[in-house]
Amino acid sequence: MEMEIDDTPKPKGEETKGKPIVVILVGAPGSGKSTFCEQVMASSTRPWVRICQDTIGNGKSGTKSQCLKSAASALNDGKSVFIDRCNLDREQRAEFVKLGNPNVDVHAIVLDLPAKLCISRSVKRTGHEGNLQGGKAAAVVNRMLQKKEFPKLSEGFTRITFCQNESDVQAAHNTYSALGPLDTLPNGSFGQKNPDAKIQLGIMRFLKKVEVPANTVSDANSIQSSVSHKNTEEKEPSYKGHDNISSFSGNASKELKEGENLAVCSSGDITKLYSEGGLRCNVIANAANWRLKPGGGGVNAAIFNAAGPALEVATKEQAQSLHPGKAVVVPLPSTSPLFSREGVTHVIHVLGPNMNQHRPNFLNNDYIKGCQILREAYTSLFEGFASIIRTQGKLAKVSNENLDSNPSGAQEVIEGANTKHSPNNDQKSKREHEHDYDRSKKCKGSQDEIGADIPESKIGKVDKNNDKIDGSMTKAWGSWAQALHKIAMHPQTHKDVVLEISDDVVVLNDLYPKARRHLLVLARSEGLDRLSDVSKDHLQLLKTMHNVGLKWVEKFLQEDASLIFRLGYHSVPSMRQLHLHVISQDFDSKNLKNKKHWNSFNTAFFLDSVDVLEEVSSHGKATLRDDESLLSMELRCHRCRSAHPNIPRLKSHISNCQAPFPPSLLQNSRLVLAPCNAGIDP
Repeated sequence: MEMEIDDTPKPKGEETKGKPIVVILVGAPGSGKSTFCEQVMASSTRPWVRICQDTIGNGKSGTKSQCLKSAASALNDGKSVFIDRCNLDREQRAEFVKLGNPNVDVHAIVLDLPAKLCISRSVKRTGHEGNLQGGKAAAVVNRMLQKKEFPKLSEGFTRITFCQNESDVQAAHNTYSALGPLDTLPNGSFGQKNPDAKIQLGIMRFLKKVEVPANTVSDANSIQSSVSHKNTEEKEPSYKGHDNISSFSGNASKELKEGENLAVCSSGDITKLYSEGGLRCNVIANAANWRLKPGGGGVNAAIFNAAGPALEVATKEQAQSLHPGKAVVVPLPSTSPLFSREGVTHVIHVLGPNMNQHRPNFLNNDYIKGCQILREAYTSLFEGFASIIRTQGKLAKVSNENLDSNPSGAQEVIEGANTKHSPNNDQKSKREHEHDYDRSKKCKGSQDEIGADIPESKIGKVDKNNDKIDGSMTKAWGSWAQALHKIAMHPQTHKDVVLEISDDVVVLNDLYPKARRHLLVLARSEGLDRLSDVSKDHLQLLKTMHNVGLKWVEKFLQEDASLIFRLGYHSVPSMRQLHLHVISQDFDSKNLKNKKHWNSFNTAFFLDSVDVLEEVSSHGKATLRDDESLLSMELRCHRCRSAHPNIPRLKSHISNCQAPFPPSLLQNSRLVLAPCNAGIDP
């Protein structure tokens, strides 16, 4: 880029004094505005004043009006002025342009350098005047670049210089450094290679695009799912960052939309896309906090508020916390207002890099790692979205092709679609999930939670009393929740985990035992998914399961006579296939991690096997306590019933508690202990 100084003869009377210049610098943080000013001022013979809003208030950040006042004063003194602000949109520049008049020229220098370079500089620098440095700078730079407007001569500029690389910047530096007190520059616009070019994208433009299988769209042609993000404006010069860079821009979403037609980016209130914007959106992405809790501000607070308590409960069922770069898909219960009003079936919580030193996984200004985590966050987000589409597409395809002609056959295919891997693989997958967060073994298959995945119009009407669809199971259990069913139906292929096989039952250790001894006795009867499926016809099977459990208790007590056992069922099981828990009452296990784990075995949610046998024998069915509020009750010792604030405190207490068990457990053989201890209050 070549520039020339206008050295034409001046009219008489102007030889001794040239026009002052107002140079409005335009560029994102990190583009080199301050460096440009300092270098020109150090080598120029023209008197310059640098006006910087970050230091205008006696070395501290000030206001725009202070900048205008200081600039006007310098111009009155015959000095030229650099306006060192970002000035990225027309509104921010307008009042500074008005400083120009017939005796004052107004120039713009646009430092349109690559976003990646600007962010790298901003993140790495220290001691910045406006404290825009470190990790939070990346989010600020990106937001600013999304709304940048190139200056035009029509705004009132006499000259605009565009710099798109370091060579352009150096040429502009040389030109302005060479300006003497009497020199002027030609008017016009210089250096813009393509005036019609779109504004360059921010750092999100450089992230890897997730590859989604091509057949996803065709398989899910009846599903209108989309990811939506809420875009927020950042008014200059606010540089206040966030704990986590997690207010995702629309760029990556737009790329996915254009490439695969899977995602739609929308502005406005993300919780009212349908009611106020007419946009049907099944999936929304939430910039979550690491604890996956409501509150805070912005998108996270808005989504949790709009979804109601149902989202918090559903989230806890999936994960207790989240690592930066990870995402978790949460099926939204139909009881949520966001589901019933807006049609949102899933929320994907995603966590970006952490820039807050008081939070876990602090990056400590590591830009390279931050970009990697941000890329992982987007990848996790879109993979979660793609998994929803794939799952819904398969279910819809199966129901369309098979259910009308062969309901039972269709059901087998649906189960196959949900269990692509062997149970061992499912268990391995679940173990890997535990690395990222504490995943509770809560049922994934209630009609409220994933009924929307299988449209009733496609597979039949739901009988709310017994949860059946045309005589088949409605509960679309998650893939990992199918593991017990597979083992029960085909135990010979799982001899590595099975302890006992008979015609009626299969016995195995719980994969995540909640005590020193924790067995599962599985019924091998097809169609018995849970206790609510049991009738009087199954009484003999229940007795067999109970007796097999007692046999294993006897074996354990021979090895350790101090153990005490309970046998029972969960009112609402976490996994498909009727199974009896045989669990020792020490609850000494690293897998006992949260309130739901404890309360599922120590409230009315846990039904003693002896009571179930009596009720089925007398009434033909068991009385279920499916009130999920039982799982959120306060933590109480199962012996002395004292309350405790958290699991570690509770575990510490029960390891030493010698109080007798409550009378209700001491009756009707609900507790099983060694014969030598039969006369002792357990």
